[in-house]
Amino acid sequence: MGSDQLSEVLDLTIKHDRTNKLVTFLCALSAFTEGDQYNVSFNAPSSTGKSYIPTEIAKLFPGEDVMQMGYCSPTAFFHDVGEPDKEKKGRVIVDLSRKILVFLDQPHSELLTRLRPLLSHDAKTINIKITDKSQKQGLRTKDVVLKGFPSVVFSTAALVVNEQESTRFFLLSPDVDQEKIRHSIDESIKKAMDGARYVSELEQNAARMALKERIKAVRDARIDNIRIAPDLREEIQKLFLGDDTTLRPRAQRDIKRFISLMKAFALLNLWHRDRDGSTITVSPDDFAEAYALWEELRPAQEANIPPYVYQLYTDVILPTWQDKQKAYNGRTIGLTRGEVLTEHYRFYGRMLDAIQFRQQILPMLETAGLIVEERDPYNKRRKYIYPVQDTHSELPRGENPLAEIRTDNHDAV
Repeated sequence: MGSDQLSEVLDLTIKHDRTNKLVTFLCALSAFTEGDQYNVSFNAPSSTGKSYIPTEIAKLFPGEDVMQMGYCSPTAFFHDVGEPDKEKKGRVIVDLSRKILVFLDQPHSELLTRLRPLLSHDAKTINIKITDKSQKQGLRTKDVVLKGFPSVVFSTAALVVNEQESTRFFLLSPDVDQEKIRHSIDESIKKAMDGARYVSELEQNAARMALKERIKAVRDARIDNIRIAPDLREEIQKLFLGDDTTLRPRAQRDIKRFISLMKAFALLNLWHRDRDGSTITVSPDDFAEAYALWEELRPAQEANIPPYVYQLYTDVILPTWQDKQKAYNGRTIGLTRGEVLTEHYRFYGRMLDAIQFRQQILPMLETAGLIVEERDPYNKRRKYIYPVQDTHSELPRGENPLAEIRTDNHDAV
């Protein structure tokens, strides 16, 4: 089963969002490995479908392997999921081996902090301490032992994620184009007209039933190790260690996620891969499938920002800036925030929250090195936005772009 065939089955309930649903499905499937799981974070504004994708994916998997939660505090998580240790009184065992954790909203920040070693696979058994309140003795320390590695998916409307969490996740954002919205509305109408019939037809769909049986078979195969053939090493090195590649610290975790994608494709087709007991081998086809997905994911992942923010840059900010340069005969003229908000409404058909744009989106783009904001020297209340990479490519080498920026903006005003 290749990505196209898998996407067709997932398309029964999730319209468009090809990359998002494939990566999320493979994330959930990777739970059935010994240590090759990866994590997914959906970051996008409300009503874009960031919770819908993981919940629909979760319906394909056996219920006993999926844990879905809304908001959850750190203490509640460990008490709810954990089991008392029979060998040591007061200790709690939280076994998350081969489990799929789906947080429908961003977990408590302290919970994410405590789960960091687990999310990055630092150790298979992790000891942590929490405080527990009792009526007689007040606050007491309790030992919690985390065991195994789960696949974790969570969704949040907050676009800003702590860097220590963001490097442990694939950052995803649902598509927000008009065609997807139209298809989603049409599907909602179809479902609302006769919900029972809709669900019945869906569950009786032969391709969907076959996929659910395939998932159970993958789980029951108990694959412990997925190895990579030596002849694929050079191909992986070319992808991440090319001559013109500027390496960032995040790449050390990105390479692990890329490898997990390859291994998840191999797991999906384990009956057609070289197998030795509980070990299977990744094939060139798995590398090709993972490479195609990674090429779509790469720009936002390397910039360490949600794809929604990166797409806003490529669809709105950059084209608007280029059009403005043409209008001023190629002179370097910056964009005002109002111009970006206006173009956003024209392109997407909805308003962008001005406060979120100012406090979250612009700082992320500037930190990623995609834009620079400069105050108008003649009007301190106004700032201009410049796409850094595109600006530098237009100017002769050695020139100071900010010197020209200030002069041209004064002339434009």
